[in-house]
Formats: sequence, C-alpha cells, structure tokens
Amino acid sequence: MNDIMPVDGQFQMMILPYATLGDAISQQTLAFHHGKHLKTYVDNLNKALPGSGFEGLGLREVVRKAQGGLFNNAGQVLNHTMYFEQFSATPRPMGEKLRTLIERDFGSVEAFKTEFQQKGASLFGSGWVWLSADNSGKLVITQQRNAENPVTDGLQPLLTFDVWEHAYYLDYQNRRADYLAALWQVVDWPVVEGRL
Repeated sequence: MNDIMPVDGQFQMMILPYATLGDAISQQTLAFHHGKHLKTYVDNLNKALPGSGFEGLGLREVVRKAQGGLFNNAGQVLNHTMYFEQFSATPRPMGEKLRTLIERDFGSVEAFKTEFQQKGASLFGSGWVWLSADNSGKLVITQQRNAENPVTDGLQPLLTFDVWEHAYYLDYQNRRADYLAALWQVVDWPVVEGRL
C-alpha cells in the first residue's frame, strides 16, 4: 500500500465510497464515526504539523516516527482511513492469493475469523484488531491499543476492525462481539489483498 501524502502541507479527509453499510454499520454511526471522529483527528493532525519536523512526510512515516499528540492523531487518521477503505456496500469475495495465505497461517478462513473476532472482543479498553504480514510474509493477528498501528512494529497492515466504542455503540451498545461478527459481511476482500 502506498503511503498517504499531504496535499499542500495538509492531510485530507478521505471521502467515503458508500453512503451506508446496510445492517453492519448504520448511516448514523457512519456520520458520527467518519464525519465527526475522523474529521477531528485530521484537523488536529494538520494543526500539529507546522514546526513539528514532520511536514511533507507520508502518514505512515509520521506514525512510525512521531510521539505524543502528533502520533495519536496521525495513528487515528491512518487507522480510520484503512478501516473505512476496506468496506463496501457491495463487497467482493476473497481472492485465491489471500485465501491461500490465511489457510496456510490459520488453518482455515473460519479459524482466522474466529481468532480475529476473539482478539477484537478481548482487547481491554479502546483500540484495534489487525491482520498484518510480517517481513517473511507470515500473517499475524495483533491487538493495538488506542492509536497504535502495526507499522510501528515493522508489520504490513492488511485488515482492521475498530474496537473503540464510537465505532459501534450507536448500533450495538455493549455488544462488541456482535459488531465484530457483522463486519465480515461488508469487507471488500480485494482491497485487503491489495495491501499485501
């Protein structure tokens, strides 16, 4: 995946490629999550950039190198952009390349989904669950807290589910596991595979 670069010194708010995600994520949640939460992270990141020494760097580079508030906002912009980009109202199925890797490293697609959901449901507090590839190409599932992203651990992030409450509370209240299970129906797998 190519890095996300600033335009005229500013990171841009991504445009959602869909208006709704059916039963998985409501239009109301999308409006708050994308339109308010992500917008705040983008705005805060752009305010923190001048004089930081990170001007002109790609978003992944900022996440790899920054600390404190700059890291938190850059991480949330990267994480949310990857999260929203991987979904579709008309999702496409998993390709053979990704399926083969998942079966090699987890035994089956169902075993992968079960472990992924369990790690997402069991993460205490706020954060993200990720499918990533390590330097050898092995797929791994990680839990990342708050604004963390696997790039800081030298991994290539492929798929993420947001487990901050703002991602699901309007639709699922305290039922995080139900939210995680519902997201599979809107994953656009060629987008995930394209991040390899």
